Amino acid sequence: MRIYLLAFLFILGCQAAETPEKSTPAPSENSSTMNVERPKLTREQANRLAGLPLKCMQQEFPNKLGQVLGGKEDMQSPQDLHPAFYGCFDWHSSVHGHWMLVELLKRFPDLENGEQIKKQLAENISAANIKQEVAYFEGKHNKSYERTYGWAWLLKLSESLQTWEDPMGKELANNLEPLTQLIRNRYLKFLPKLYYPIRVGEHTNTGFGLGFAWDYANTVQDKELLNLINQRAKDWFLEDENCPLAWEPSGYDFLSPCLEEADIMRRVLSREDFASWLKKFLPQLFDAKFTWKPGQVSDRSDGKLVHLDGLNFSRAWVLYGLAKQGVGNQNTMVSIANAHMKFSLPNVVDGDYAGEHWLASFALWALISGEE
Repeated sequence: MRIYLLAFLFILGCQAAETPEKSTPAPSENSSTMNVERPKLTREQANRLAGLPLKCMQQEFPNKLGQVLGGKEDMQSPQDLHPAFYGCFDWHSSVHGHWMLVELLKRFPDLENGEQIKKQLAENISAANIKQEVAYFEGKHNKSYERTYGWAWLLKLSESLQTWEDPMGKELANNLEPLTQLIRNRYLKFLPKLYYPIRVGEHTNTGFGLGFAWDYANTVQDKELLNLINQRAKDWFLEDENCPLAWEPSGYDFLSPCLEEADIMRRVLSREDFASWLKKFLPQLFDAKFTWKPGQVSDRSDGKLVHLDGLNFSRAWVLYGLAKQGVGNQNTMVSIANAHMKFSLPNVVDGDYAGEHWLASFALWALISGEE
């Protein structure tokens, strides 16, 4: 009897071992894009978002400098090297963290911690600090430092300061102006030398690097920069067709190579020419049945994997912008953008420092881009 009992238990154990564990199904294409409400930038949301750059804009460590060392004299602390933009892990994240706080104050002058924000903005963007930032960029070994991602955000910050009606806006814009002009001139020198555009989903993406620079040039009516960007964008992208959306995203993307190209072309072409171009470049955006799942993040404590939350925000801001052009299937684009926002927005303030030091800026630009 004992032998039969042991045999019975053995058979049960084998059957249990062969039963596969149930996996959690990924969201379907349709469930990820249908009937999602457009998120809005509320005062409560603004206060939550503002807390992230405020917390890190004067936090020196951890820090990723990304510099070329020409000698021992270059081995200085982040704050010594970059007295204006040393916080929030790296230079470009610090810059767009400052942009974010300015934009929030413009929209909500009575923002919580508003006085503290103004105090820290004034401390960081001082004339003396910007003079030292300029000296760094003029150093022999860092002529291409932050090209062009950080350059683009610096011009976006300058644009935001110059359009801020608060007297502080003019003061800080004037302080920043030497660095603004340096970056503006770097664009003028670099763009004619770039024979081939950079089509990646990270910092060096050419389409993104042109977009914010175009906005700045258009706002301040810098015709020389604006004309150069218009011409180079057409040189690189005008003949492109059938961008392979199925290849996106790559594992570390925070930008969509296809959408970033569309985002700059909507700026440089007339509405009619852009509609014709987009029909050939991304015909999917004219299809009412087109769906696109948000990027999935497996580990938000990993500074590279969390890039995909940023991808969801950047996809959203481009899709909102394209929909406002009145071309393609606007309802489809807005629905997909809304779904991407819903997927990643809750993770901005509940995540790890690996993402929260920069993701809030991406979330804010997506929220602003989605305003009706």
